[in-house]
Amino acid sequence: MTTPVHKTPVEALEAQIGSLKPVIDAIPESAYDNPTWRGLSYFSRDAALYLGLLTALVFVSNVFAVLAIEVVMALVVAALFIVGHDAAHGALFKSKRLNRTLGKVAFLPSFHVFEGWILGHNRIHHAFTVRQGYDFVWHPVTPEEFAAMGHWSRAVHRFEWSWLGTGAYYLHQIWFKKMMIAKSPGRWVKAINRDRWIVGAFFAAMVSLFSLVGVARGDSVWGVLWLDVRTILLPFLGFGWVIGSAVHVHHIAPDIRWWKRAEWTKFKGQMEGTTVLRVPRGLNFFLHWIMVHVPHHVDMRVPMYHLEAAAEAIEVAFPGTVIDKPLRFADLRRNAKACKLYDFDEGHWFTYHEARRRSTVGA
Repeated sequence: MTTPVHKTPVEALEAQIGSLKPVIDAIPESAYDNPTWRGLSYFSRDAALYLGLLTALVFVSNVFAVLAIEVVMALVVAALFIVGHDAAHGALFKSKRLNRTLGKVAFLPSFHVFEGWILGHNRIHHAFTVRQGYDFVWHPVTPEEFAAMGHWSRAVHRFEWSWLGTGAYYLHQIWFKKMMIAKSPGRWVKAINRDRWIVGAFFAAMVSLFSLVGVARGDSVWGVLWLDVRTILLPFLGFGWVIGSAVHVHHIAPDIRWWKRAEWTKFKGQMEGTTVLRVPRGLNFFLHWIMVHVPHHVDMRVPMYHLEAAAEAIEVAFPGTVIDKPLRFADLRRNAKACKLYDFDEGHWFTYHEARRRSTVGA
């Protein structure tokens, strides 16, 4: 493994004008190594945990026991999703076919459309991270736009931009609007529609399977419904909150700036528009280092289990550039409280109260 060195003035200037090439050059070759056995081991382990927890939920019906299982289930569905996310980037395996096949399977427990995800996530979010009018993931609303909203839209915004509503935001604004019902560009229509049918068939198969299990063992109508809720709906909602919260802390914070179109560069978007968050010991068993997000945005080809090594190399080469800090739940709450509305001209976040007061003073 080579040790990155600080950049020369010429390379530093290249970074300043927006190129990611000097950053990518700092990542050691070993960070791209992705043996097939390793990707298969993560997929197999997470899939086995998912099936085991599903089995447990069939036999456990006590509300408190179910809720305890659902916490772990949300993390396991998220783990499978992150494996699929790596496959969608082509980072999990060298084989494109294996990435595509296992990526689609890993996405099924979270009901995600593989080709739709690639279009929205790889080609838009990664290509234009924190760029005004392009990056749709947690794209800020300006004070003027919020003031022009109706009462219902404001209420939705207030909830979805709270720490409690991060899952609702993700499932509503990203999963539903951008993946499930969005109109696809012509060349993507066939592939995305095919994957939507696959997800729909998987959902229907799960409902049919668990409903039949409930009927076969003599459950009441409410018993069958409760079985479907705890095996299908609650894991999905729990996953939504886990992933929504993760995406929020990746790109929303008082010290993360969103850029006007003309001012944005790849360096600003990928190096300054996201974070490296160090999770508590053991949590990467489920989160697969996805919180080490800067190197992932710099180069999507780095597999998840090499992100820490890539981050270390980048931070040595570009000291003081990367936001690197421990992940704390209090930060999610603090960020969600402080970052409600955004002024792209000033490059500044506002709370609702601050924006209202600013408007009143300005008048």
